[in-house]
Amino acid sequence: MSQNIKTIVKNLLLITVGIFIFSAAVSSVAIPNQLGEGGVTGITLILYYLEGIPTALTSIFFNAILLIAGWKLLDRGTIYYTVYAVVIMSLFLKLTEGYVYYAKEGATAAILAGILMGIGIGLVMKGEGTTAGSVILAKMIHKLTGWRVSYVLLMLDMLVVLASYKVIGLERIILTALSLYISTKVLDFMLEGTNSKKTVMIISEEYDAIASAISTDINRGITMMDGIGYYKQTPKKVLYVVISRDQLVPIQKLITNIDPLAFVTINDVQNVIGEGFSRESLENNH
Repeated sequence: MSQNIKTIVKNLLLITVGIFIFSAAVSSVAIPNQLGEGGVTGITLILYYLEGIPTALTSIFFNAILLIAGWKLLDRGTIYYTVYAVVIMSLFLKLTEGYVYYAKEGATAAILAGILMGIGIGLVMKGEGTTAGSVILAKMIHKLTGWRVSYVLLMLDMLVVLASYKVIGLERIILTALSLYISTKVLDFMLEGTNSKKTVMIISEEYDAIASAISTDINRGITMMDGIGYYKQTPKKVLYVVISRDQLVPIQKLITNIDPLAFVTINDVQNVIGEGFSRESLENNH
């Protein structure tokens, strides 16, 4: 079996499992517990609660429209996988209708729905597809602006959730918001993993001593760049280093001990690819 066929089979398997989990979250958890949802799924739920229209029908209708809208902005592979996802979603939404979970506490249903939806969407996106709906819009906005998919998705979803107020009431709106927040965090974890690092930039007259200490004591590589102070036009050396979270306090102490007046900035980084760090995230987000 060629590498290309293996990739296609793997992606289709991820999408199939992901769509099944997502569909079960909607039909088996969200609907029985009167929860709302964002995006197209949220609209289908509103129509189901108001008119009793099956979500399987409205889902494929609205998603087909969005697929046409996203045809030019999304790559062909994503489009084809998403067409597959939309078709089997309608099937799974119908198949999972008979398996319901009634939670004693609304928060339990919201947490469970959020976890399942986050896992489902995450698997689909790892399979290079989408669940269509607001995910297509989120991917298009991401492509145009660079904003993180998960937070664009949350913003779009919340707009639909707010529109559900008169249908499901304030209490269920709050629980739905909780579910969406949890699904966003789960999706982040699925796409970005635990490879969260920090970058440290250091400007100091004692750059040589600091760089040597970081290399020896922290065991991290350092990049040294040339900079110029704008006000006095004074040449400066800028140290750039990527560290893990548990190295943050030691490197701060090290810098302070050598040069208490050093100028230091620290920033969060979600993914680091290269020597000394895992390459897993590259493979997971390909």
